[in-house]
Amino acid sequence: MKAGSWWPDGDTGAGRIPLAALEHADYCLRQAALIHVDGIFADDARTVSGTLAHQTVHELRNPLPRSPAGTRTYTGVPVWSDRLGLYGICDAVEMSEGPVLPVEHKIGPYVPGGPADVQATAQALCLAEMLGAEVPAACVFSYADRRRHRVEVTATLKSRVEEVAAAIRTVFDSSHLPEAVSDRRCRRCSLRHDCLPDLVSAVAAAADPFAVPPAGDLDD
Repeated sequence: MKAGSWWPDGDTGAGRIPLAALEHADYCLRQAALIHVDGIFADDARTVSGTLAHQTVHELRNPLPRSPAGTRTYTGVPVWSDRLGLYGICDAVEMSEGPVLPVEHKIGPYVPGGPADVQATAQALCLAEMLGAEVPAACVFSYADRRRHRVEVTATLKSRVEEVAAAIRTVFDSSHLPEAVSDRRCRRCSLRHDCLPDLVSAVAAAADPFAVPPAGDLDD
């Protein structure tokens, strides 16, 4: 067996970052660490719906029949980037006479400039590297909105993908979890009871009972 050939989706090393981790890390670096380092994951109604939606797409006839415009759609497509050290699955990839178009499916409402844009951009960068062709855009399909949202692969988003990937690698190399942020993002996170953001933040902010007070504060 060729060294490293057993890593998933054509990967050749253990240091690769799953595409899904980019979205998690862009949303919350601590969440990404809990999932991808500690192996902690908790489902709620939203995450279960998302998993089922992805499975539904991946189990479609592959490839789908050509559209009237001649577009051929492939589902559950493995992709990776040796340059960026990424790997994962595209929900759908559309191929036509124009540029290839990856389409990421999401359950919740689309947030312009949000973490889904980072994941979709990373998919486009993987495909561009694999195919040796420009992939100038990706799409995020929102089940909540019942429509697609086009994501232009800009220089800003490319840099953001690289920055998030670098942040994840730093977490992978660290023996400590990133600090808990305890803000509005925590309300819709299924890992809240594992992360304990309110408790962790309160402990971090509390005075150290074993600290020696300054000389001026000591009793005479």
